[in-house]
Amino acid sequence: MASFPDTVNENDLGQAKFIGELLAPTAPFDQKSGREAWSVAFSPNGSYFAWSQGHRIVRLIPWTKCLKSFSIDHGDEETGALNPWNLSRHNSDRSQTITLDGDPREHTLDCGDIVWSLAFGSSVPEKESRCVNIEWHHFKFGQNHLLLATGLNNGRIKIWDVYTGKLLLNLMDHSDVVRDLTFAPDGSLMLVSASRDKTLRIWDLKDDGNMVKVLRGHQNWVYCSAFSPDSSILCSVGSGKSVFLWNMDKYTLIQKLEGHHNDVVSCEFSPDGALLATASYDTRVIVWDHHNATILLELGHLFPPPSPIFAGGANDRWVRSVSFSPDGRHIASITDDRLIRFWSIEEKAPQAIASLSNGLCCSFSTDGKVLAAGTRDGSVHFWESPRSIASLQHVCRMALRRIMTTQQVESLAIPTPLQDYLTYKMF
Repeated sequence: MASFPDTVNENDLGQAKFIGELLAPTAPFDQKSGREAWSVAFSPNGSYFAWSQGHRIVRLIPWTKCLKSFSIDHGDEETGALNPWNLSRHNSDRSQTITLDGDPREHTLDCGDIVWSLAFGSSVPEKESRCVNIEWHHFKFGQNHLLLATGLNNGRIKIWDVYTGKLLLNLMDHSDVVRDLTFAPDGSLMLVSASRDKTLRIWDLKDDGNMVKVLRGHQNWVYCSAFSPDSSILCSVGSGKSVFLWNMDKYTLIQKLEGHHNDVVSCEFSPDGALLATASYDTRVIVWDHHNATILLELGHLFPPPSPIFAGGANDRWVRSVSFSPDGRHIASITDDRLIRFWSIEEKAPQAIASLSNGLCCSFSTDGKVLAAGTRDGSVHFWESPRSIASLQHVCRMALRRIMTTQQVESLAIPTPLQDYLTYKMF
Protein backbone atom coordinates (compact mmCIF):
# COMPACT_ATOMS: atom_id res chain seq x y z
CA MET A 1 0.00 0.00 0.00
CA ALA A 2 1.11 3.56 -0.72
CA SER A 3 0.76 7.00 0.81
CA PHE A 4 -0.48 8.52 -2.45
CA PRO A 5 -2.80 7.41 -5.28
CA ASP A 6 -1.35 6.03 -8.52
CA THR A 7 -2.15 9.29 -10.30
CA VAL A 8 0.20 11.22 -7.98
CA ASN A 9 3.98 11.05 -8.26
CA GLU A 10 5.47 11.78 -4.85
CA ASN A 11 8.53 13.35 -6.49
CA ASP A 12 6.29 15.90 -8.22
CA LEU A 13 4.76 17.13 -4.97
CA GLY A 14 6.03 20.38 -3.51
CA GLN A 15 8.30 20.24 -0.47
CA ALA A 16 7.23 22.48 2.38
CA LYS A 17 10.04 24.79 3.48
CA PHE A 18 11.44 23.93 6.91
CA ILE A 19 12.21 27.11 8.85
CA GLY A 20 13.19 26.03 12.35
CA GLU A 21 12.64 24.03 15.50
CA LEU A 22 12.37 24.35 19.25
CA LEU A 23 14.15 21.53 21.04
CA ALA A 24 13.24 20.21 24.47
CA PRO A 25 16.00 19.62 27.03
CA THR A 26 17.71 16.25 26.77
CA ALA A 27 15.94 13.91 29.18
CA PRO A 28 17.69 11.30 31.34
CA PHE A 29 17.20 7.71 30.21
CA ASP A 30 14.74 7.01 33.03
CA GLN A 31 12.58 9.99 31.97
CA LYS A 32 12.01 9.15 28.33
CA SER A 33 8.30 8.68 28.92
CA GLY A 34 6.17 11.73 29.55
CA ARG A 35 8.21 14.03 27.33
CA GLU A 36 5.72 14.25 24.43
CA ALA A 37 4.64 17.59 22.97
CA TRP A 38 0.94 16.77 22.99
CA SER A 39 -0.17 20.31 22.21
CA VAL A 40 1.02 23.49 20.47
CA ALA A 41 -0.88 26.77 20.26
CA PHE A 42 -0.68 30.33 18.96
CA SER A 43 -2.38 33.16 20.84
CA PRO A 44 -5.35 34.80 19.06
CA ASN A 45 -3.50 38.10 18.67
CA GLY A 46 -0.38 36.37 17.39
CA SER A 47 1.79 37.61 20.26
CA TYR A 48 2.74 34.27 21.84
CA PHE A 49 3.48 30.66 20.98
CA ALA A 50 3.10 27.88 23.57
CA TRP A 51 3.96 24.22 23.59
CA SER A 52 4.03 21.38 26.10
CA GLN A 53 7.62 20.18 25.99
CA GLY A 54 7.04 17.24 28.32
CA HIS A 55 7.71 16.52 32.01
CA ARG A 56 5.11 19.01 33.33
CA ILE A 57 6.67 21.97 31.50
CA VAL A 58 4.96 24.47 29.19
CA ARG A 59 7.00 27.08 27.36
CA LEU A 60 5.57 30.50 26.46
CA ILE A 61 7.61 32.37 23.85
CA PRO A 62 6.86 35.78 22.26
CA TRP A 63 6.13 34.99 18.63
CA THR A 64 7.56 38.33 17.50
CA LYS A 65 10.90 37.25 18.94
CA CYS A 66 10.79 34.13 16.80
CA LEU A 67 9.86 36.13 13.71
CA LYS A 68 12.77 38.50 14.30
CA SER A 69 15.04 35.49 14.40
CA PHE A 70 13.59 34.45 11.04
CA SER A 71 13.78 37.73 9.16
CA ILE A 72 16.39 39.91 10.88
CA ASP A 73 18.98 37.80 12.62
CA HIS A 74 19.34 35.23 9.84
CA GLY A 75 17.15 36.40 7.00
CA ASP A 76 17.11 38.75 4.07
CA GLU A 77 16.52 42.21 5.55
CA GLU A 78 14.99 43.52 2.34
CA THR A 79 12.53 40.72 1.70
CA GLY A 80 12.00 39.54 5.27
CA ALA A 81 12.15 35.98 3.99
CA LEU A 82 11.79 33.17 6.49
CA ASN A 83 15.04 31.31 6.99
CA PRO A 84 15.94 28.32 9.17
CA TRP A 85 16.54 29.03 12.83
CA ASN A 86 17.02 26.97 15.94
CA LEU A 87 16.56 27.38 19.67
CA SER A 88 19.21 25.21 21.24
CA ARG A 89 18.59 22.65 23.94
CA HIS A 90 20.42 24.92 26.38
CA ASN A 91 18.05 27.80 25.68
CA SER A 92 15.07 25.47 26.06
CA ASP A 93 16.12 24.60 29.60
CA ARG A 94 13.53 25.52 32.20
CA SER A 95 15.97 27.86 33.96
CA GLN A 96 16.09 30.25 31.02
CA THR A 97 13.67 33.20 31.03
CA ILE A 98 13.97 36.24 28.79
CA THR A 99 13.04 39.46 30.58
CA LEU A 100 14.08 42.30 28.31
CA ASP A 101 12.54 45.59 29.46
CA GLY A 102 9.63 46.65 27.30
CA ASP A 103 9.45 43.33 25.46
CA PRO A 104 6.98 40.47 25.98
CA ARG A 105 8.45 37.99 28.40
CA GLU A 106 9.25 34.36 27.85
CA HIS A 107 7.93 32.09 30.60
CA THR A 108 8.49 28.52 31.69
CA LEU A 109 5.46 27.10 33.49
CA ASP A 110 5.76 24.09 35.77
CA CYS A 111 2.24 22.65 35.74
CA GLY A 112 2.88 19.89 38.27
CA ASP A 113 1.85 17.00 36.01
CA ILE A 114 2.03 15.87 32.38
CA VAL A 115 0.41 18.49 30.12
CA TRP A 116 -1.92 17.09 27.46
CA SER A 117 -3.64 20.22 26.17
CA LEU A 118 -3.21 23.97 25.76
CA ALA A 119 -5.52 26.81 24.76
CA PHE A 120 -5.21 30.59 24.64
CA GLY A 121 -8.14 32.81 25.57
CA SER A 122 -8.60 36.57 25.34
CA SER A 123 -11.30 38.69 26.90
CA VAL A 124 -13.82 41.11 25.43
CA PRO A 125 -15.13 43.22 28.35
CA GLU A 126 -18.56 43.62 26.72
CA LYS A 127 -19.08 39.84 26.97
CA GLU A 128 -20.56 39.43 30.43
CA SER A 129 -20.61 36.25 32.48
CA ARG A 130 -23.71 34.14 31.99
CA CYS A 131 -24.00 33.92 35.77
CA VAL A 132 -25.84 37.25 36.03
CA ASN A 133 -26.77 36.84 39.70
CA ILE A 134 -23.19 37.25 40.87
CA GLU A 135 -22.21 40.91 41.04
CA TRP A 136 -18.71 40.46 42.44
CA HIS A 137 -15.92 38.45 40.93
CA HIS A 138 -12.40 37.87 42.14
CA PHE A 139 -10.96 38.37 38.66
CA LYS A 140 -11.79 41.33 36.44
CA PHE A 141 -10.64 40.49 32.94
CA GLY A 142 -10.10 43.56 30.81
CA GLN A 143 -9.34 44.09 27.13
CA ASN A 144 -5.63 43.34 27.55
CA HIS A 145 -5.93 40.04 29.39
CA LEU A 146 -4.47 37.01 27.65
CA LEU A 147 -4.87 33.65 29.36
CA LEU A 148 -3.41 30.20 28.83
CA ALA A 149 -5.30 27.09 29.95
CA THR A 150 -3.35 23.86 30.52
CA GLY A 151 -5.03 20.45 30.80
CA LEU A 152 -3.22 17.92 32.96
CA ASN A 153 -2.85 14.18 33.37
CA ASN A 154 -4.51 14.29 36.81
CA GLY A 155 -7.72 15.87 35.48
CA ARG A 156 -6.94 19.41 36.62
CA ILE A 157 -7.00 22.55 34.50
CA LYS A 158 -4.68 25.43 35.36
CA ILE A 159 -5.29 28.96 34.10
CA TRP A 160 -2.27 31.26 33.70
CA ASP A 161 -1.75 34.95 32.98
CA VAL A 162 0.36 34.88 29.81
CA TYR A 163 2.05 38.23 30.35
CA THR A 164 3.15 37.58 33.94
CA GLY A 165 3.31 33.78 34.06
CA LYS A 166 1.17 33.86 37.22
CA LEU A 167 -1.21 31.01 38.08
CA LEU A 168 -4.74 32.42 38.37
CA LEU A 169 -7.13 29.48 38.68
CA ASN A 170 -7.01 25.77 39.39
CA LEU A 171 -10.11 23.99 38.04
CA MET A 172 -10.79 20.56 39.51
CA ASP A 173 -13.69 18.38 38.44
CA HIS A 174 -12.52 15.92 35.77
CA SER A 175 -11.62 12.45 37.02
CA ASP A 176 -9.19 11.59 34.20
CA VAL A 177 -6.81 13.15 31.66
CA VAL A 178 -7.90 16.50 30.19
CA ARG A 179 -7.15 15.67 26.58
CA ASP A 180 -8.20 18.94 24.93
CA LEU A 181 -9.12 22.54 25.73
CA THR A 182 -10.75 25.23 23.60
CA PHE A 183 -11.95 28.77 24.31
CA ALA A 184 -15.02 30.29 22.67
CA PRO A 185 -13.75 32.70 19.97
CA ASP A 186 -16.21 35.45 20.97
CA GLY A 187 -14.11 36.71 23.90
CA SER A 188 -16.54 35.46 26.55
CA LEU A 189 -13.80 33.35 28.20
CA MET A 190 -16.04 30.29 28.09
CA LEU A 191 -13.71 27.30 28.20
CA VAL A 192 -14.56 23.75 27.11
CA SER A 193 -12.51 20.80 28.33
CA ALA A 194 -12.58 17.32 26.80
CA SER A 195 -11.52 14.41 28.97
CA ARG A 196 -10.91 10.71 29.10
CA ASP A 197 -13.66 10.60 31.73
CA LYS A 198 -16.09 10.64 28.73
CA THR A 199 -17.36 14.17 29.39
CA LEU A 200 -17.04 17.72 28.13
CA ARG A 201 -17.20 20.44 30.78
CA ILE A 202 -17.94 24.10 30.22
CA TRP A 203 -16.27 26.67 32.46
CA ASP A 204 -17.02 30.40 32.79
CA LEU A 205 -13.72 32.10 33.59
CA LYS A 206 -15.46 35.47 33.97
CA ASP A 207 -17.31 33.83 36.85
CA ASP A 208 -14.04 32.84 38.54
CA GLY A 209 -13.96 29.50 36.73
CA ASN A 210 -17.44 28.32 37.68
CA MET A 211 -18.42 25.11 35.87
CA VAL A 212 -21.56 25.88 33.88
CA LYS A 213 -22.48 22.54 32.33
CA VAL A 214 -21.39 18.94 31.79
CA LEU A 215 -22.03 17.54 28.31
CA ARG A 216 -22.52 13.77 28.26
CA GLY A 217 -23.01 11.50 25.29
CA HIS A 218 -19.61 10.06 24.42
CA GLN A 219 -19.33 6.39 25.36
CA ASN A 220 -15.55 6.53 25.74
CA TRP A 221 -12.62 8.95 25.79
CA VAL A 222 -13.14 12.42 24.32
CA TYR A 223 -10.08 13.44 22.32
CA CYS A 224 -10.80 16.88 20.91
CA SER A 225 -13.33 19.70 20.68
CA ALA A 226 -13.64 22.85 18.58
CA PHE A 227 -15.91 25.91 18.49
CA SER A 228 -17.44 27.27 15.32
CA PRO A 229 -16.20 30.84 14.61
CA ASP A 230 -19.42 32.39 15.94
CA SER A 231 -19.21 30.24 19.12
CA SER A 232 -22.72 28.85 18.55
CA ILE A 233 -21.71 25.24 17.79
CA LEU A 234 -19.24 22.92 19.48
CA CYS A 235 -17.82 19.87 17.74
CA SER A 236 -16.43 17.01 19.83
CA VAL A 237 -14.77 13.76 18.77
CA GLY A 238 -13.37 10.81 20.63
CA SER A 239 -12.84 7.09 20.93
CA GLY A 240 -15.64 6.18 18.57
CA LYS A 241 -16.66 6.74 14.97
CA SER A 242 -19.14 9.58 15.52
CA VAL A 243 -18.68 13.34 15.32
CA PHE A 244 -20.82 15.18 17.88
CA LEU A 245 -22.29 18.64 17.27
CA TRP A 246 -23.62 20.62 20.25
CA ASN A 247 -25.79 23.73 20.50
CA MET A 248 -23.86 26.05 22.80
CA ASP A 249 -26.80 28.31 23.56
CA LYS A 250 -28.92 25.46 24.93
CA TYR A 251 -26.09 22.99 25.72
CA THR A 252 -27.90 20.24 23.82
CA LEU A 253 -26.80 17.71 21.21
CA ILE A 254 -27.73 18.80 17.69
CA GLN A 255 -26.73 15.65 15.81
CA LYS A 256 -24.03 13.07 15.18
CA LEU A 257 -22.13 12.88 11.91
CA GLU A 258 -21.41 9.33 10.75
CA GLY A 259 -18.77 8.40 8.19
CA HIS A 260 -15.51 7.45 9.91
CA HIS A 261 -14.47 3.82 10.49
CA ASN A 262 -12.18 4.30 13.50
CA ASP A 263 -11.58 6.66 16.42
CA VAL A 264 -11.90 10.35 15.50
CA VAL A 265 -9.08 12.26 17.19
CA SER A 266 -9.01 15.83 15.86
CA CYS A 267 -11.47 18.41 14.55
CA GLU A 268 -11.52 22.04 13.44
CA PHE A 269 -13.93 24.42 11.72
CA SER A 270 -12.99 26.53 8.72
CA PRO A 271 -12.58 30.27 9.45
CA ASP A 272 -15.95 31.07 7.85
CA GLY A 273 -17.73 28.30 9.75
CA ALA A 274 -18.99 26.63 6.57
CA LEU A 275 -16.77 23.53 6.76
CA LEU A 276 -15.70 21.09 9.45
CA ALA A 277 -12.55 18.94 9.13
CA THR A 278 -12.17 15.77 11.21
CA ALA A 279 -9.17 13.44 11.39
CA SER A 280 -9.40 9.75 12.22
CA TYR A 281 -7.32 6.65 12.75
CA ASP A 282 -9.15 5.28 9.69
CA THR A 283 -6.47 6.99 7.50
CA ARG A 284 -8.75 9.84 6.39
CA VAL A 285 -9.53 13.47 6.95
CA ILE A 286 -13.17 14.19 6.15
CA VAL A 287 -14.37 17.69 5.25
CA TRP A 288 -18.05 18.06 6.15
CA ASP A 289 -20.85 20.46 5.48
CA HIS A 290 -22.02 20.17 9.06
CA HIS A 291 -25.15 22.23 8.39
CA ASN A 292 -26.72 19.40 6.39
CA ALA A 293 -24.53 16.52 7.64
CA THR A 294 -22.95 15.68 4.28
CA ILE A 295 -19.40 14.71 3.32
CA LEU A 296 -17.91 17.14 0.82
CA LEU A 297 -14.35 15.83 0.57
CA GLU A 298 -12.30 12.85 1.76
CA LEU A 299 -8.53 13.29 2.04
CA GLY A 300 -6.96 9.84 1.99
CA HIS A 301 -3.56 8.94 3.44
CA LEU A 302 -3.42 5.30 2.32
CA PHE A 303 -3.96 3.86 -1.18
CA PRO A 304 -5.76 1.95 -2.40
CA PRO A 305 -8.33 3.08 0.20
CA PRO A 306 -8.56 0.42 2.92
CA SER A 307 -11.72 -1.51 3.66
CA PRO A 308 -13.71 -0.38 6.72
CA ILE A 309 -12.44 -3.43 8.64
CA PHE A 310 -8.77 -2.70 7.89
CA ALA A 311 -9.26 1.04 8.42
CA GLY A 312 -10.74 0.27 11.83
CA GLY A 313 -7.55 -1.40 13.03
CA ALA A 314 -3.81 -0.74 13.25
CA ASN A 315 -3.26 0.38 9.65
CA ASP A 316 0.04 2.34 10.03
CA ARG A 317 -1.59 5.51 8.66
CA TRP A 318 -3.37 6.89 11.70
CA VAL A 319 -4.08 10.59 11.18
CA ARG A 320 -3.07 12.31 14.42
CA SER A 321 -4.06 15.92 13.86
CA VAL A 322 -5.74 18.28 11.41
CA SER A 323 -5.65 22.07 11.23
CA PHE A 324 -7.43 24.63 9.03
CA SER A 325 -5.41 27.55 7.72
CA PRO A 326 -6.80 31.04 8.48
CA ASP A 327 -7.09 31.61 4.72
CA GLY A 328 -9.85 28.99 4.60
CA ARG A 329 -8.26 27.27 1.59
CA HIS A 330 -5.62 25.00 3.10
CA ILE A 331 -5.58 22.11 5.56
CA ALA A 332 -2.61 20.44 7.26
CA SER A 333 -2.58 16.86 8.54
CA ILE A 334 -0.09 14.75 10.50
CA THR A 335 0.03 10.99 10.00
CA ASP A 336 1.97 8.01 11.33
CA ASP A 337 3.67 7.55 7.93
CA ARG A 338 6.13 10.30 9.00
CA LEU A 339 4.70 12.95 6.72
CA ILE A 340 2.96 16.27 7.09
CA ARG A 341 0.62 17.03 4.23
CA PHE A 342 -0.57 20.46 3.11
CA TRP A 343 -3.87 20.20 1.24
CA SER A 344 -5.91 22.61 -0.83
CA ILE A 345 -9.65 22.28 -0.26
CA GLU A 346 -10.06 22.24 -4.03
CA GLU A 347 -7.88 19.15 -4.61
CA LYS A 348 -7.80 15.55 -3.42
CA ALA A 349 -4.00 15.28 -3.58
CA PRO A 350 -1.58 17.12 -1.27
CA GLN A 351 -0.22 20.44 -2.45
CA ALA A 352 3.02 19.97 -0.48
CA ILE A 353 4.56 17.51 1.96
CA ALA A 354 7.27 17.50 4.63
CA SER A 355 9.02 14.79 6.62
CA LEU A 356 8.29 14.51 10.34
CA SER A 357 8.91 11.54 12.60
CA ASN A 358 6.55 10.85 15.49
CA GLY A 359 4.33 13.88 14.90
CA LEU A 360 1.45 14.35 17.34
CA CYS A 361 -0.20 17.74 16.78
CA CYS A 362 -0.15 20.77 14.51
CA SER A 363 -1.45 24.32 14.36
CA PHE A 364 -1.23 27.24 11.93
CA SER A 365 0.00 30.62 13.11
CA THR A 366 -2.59 33.36 13.40
CA ASP A 367 -1.65 34.82 10.01
CA GLY A 368 -1.45 31.37 8.42
CA LYS A 369 2.15 31.78 7.26
CA VAL A 370 3.67 29.10 9.51
CA LEU A 371 2.67 25.60 10.62
CA ALA A 372 3.95 24.31 13.97
CA ALA A 373 4.03 20.59 14.77
CA GLY A 374 4.78 18.87 18.09
CA THR A 375 6.49 15.48 18.36
CA ARG A 376 6.96 12.63 20.82
CA ASP A 377 10.39 13.88 21.92
CA GLY A 378 8.97 17.20 23.14
CA SER A 379 10.30 19.30 20.26
CA VAL A 380 8.41 21.56 17.85
CA HIS A 381 9.15 21.93 14.14
CA PHE A 382 8.07 24.81 11.90
CA TRP A 383 7.34 24.99 8.17
CA GLU A 384 6.42 27.82 5.89
CA SER A 385 2.84 27.32 4.70
CA PRO A 386 1.96 27.23 0.99
CA ARG A 387 1.19 30.75 -0.19
CA SER A 388 -1.08 31.99 -2.92
CA ILE A 389 -3.32 34.98 -3.38
CA ALA A 390 -6.95 34.17 -2.65
CA SER A 391 -9.37 34.89 -5.46
CA LEU A 392 -11.95 37.62 -5.02
CA GLN A 393 -14.63 34.95 -5.36
CA HIS A 394 -13.23 33.03 -2.39
CA VAL A 395 -12.95 36.16 -0.24
CA CYS A 396 -16.58 37.02 -1.01
CA ARG A 397 -17.65 33.43 -0.33
CA MET A 398 -16.01 33.46 3.09
CA ALA A 399 -17.62 36.80 3.95
CA LEU A 400 -21.04 35.47 2.99
CA ARG A 401 -20.66 32.11 4.73
CA ARG A 402 -19.71 33.77 8.01
CA ILE A 403 -23.30 34.98 8.30
CA MET A 404 -25.28 32.41 6.29
CA THR A 405 -25.83 28.68 6.75
CA THR A 406 -25.99 26.21 3.88
CA GLN A 407 -29.78 26.14 4.06
CA GLN A 408 -29.94 29.93 3.82
CA VAL A 409 -27.65 29.96 0.78
CA GLU A 410 -29.70 27.24 -0.91
CA SER A 411 -32.84 29.34 -0.47
CA LEU A 412 -31.35 32.21 -2.50
CA ALA A 413 -32.66 32.74 -6.03
CA ILE A 414 -29.26 32.40 -7.70
CA PRO A 415 -27.88 30.17 -10.49
CA THR A 416 -27.04 26.60 -9.49
CA PRO A 417 -23.29 26.88 -10.29
CA LEU A 418 -23.01 29.91 -8.02
CA GLN A 419 -24.99 28.15 -5.31
CA ASP A 420 -22.70 25.13 -5.56
CA TYR A 421 -19.64 27.37 -5.27
CA LEU A 422 -20.98 29.15 -2.20
CA THR A 423 -21.81 25.83 -0.52
CA TYR A 424 -18.44 24.25 -1.42
CA LYS A 425 -20.03 21.56 -3.59
CA MET A 426 -17.54 22.06 -6.41
CA PHE A 427 -15.01 19.61 -4.93
